[in-house]
Amino acid sequence: MWKQQSLDRLAIGLSGLCLAHCILSAVIVTALAAAGGVLLHPAIHEVGLVMAMVLGALALGRGVLQHGYALPVWVGSLGLGMMAGAMTLPHESGYETIYSILGVLVVALGHDLNRRAHW
Repeated sequence: MWKQQSLDRLAIGLSGLCLAHCILSAVIVTALAAAGGVLLHPAIHEVGLVMAMVLGALALGRGVLQHGYALPVWVGSLGLGMMAGAMTLPHESGYETIYSILGVLVVALGHDLNRRAHW
């Protein structure tokens, strides 16, 4: 069985990978337009968002049941909502990347709050 701390660390790691993907995609797309088709494929974003939602539900939901603090769930949910909303924005505007990065950072904050609530 996964420990709560491990789930939150895994979720923070996934947030970091998402952040790296967003930043690297923007850099690579700017430098190599041909690579943009692969890195910006909607399936990558959809699968990543589903993974983030499942891991968030597990880690944050389990955390609130253990420590009783709802703030990490609310913060994490806000970040996931920002990430989902970013997927509705056009790639060309640049806003998708900005909102995705902000959403990822907010989700990571929720998991960090959840991890700290166990101390």
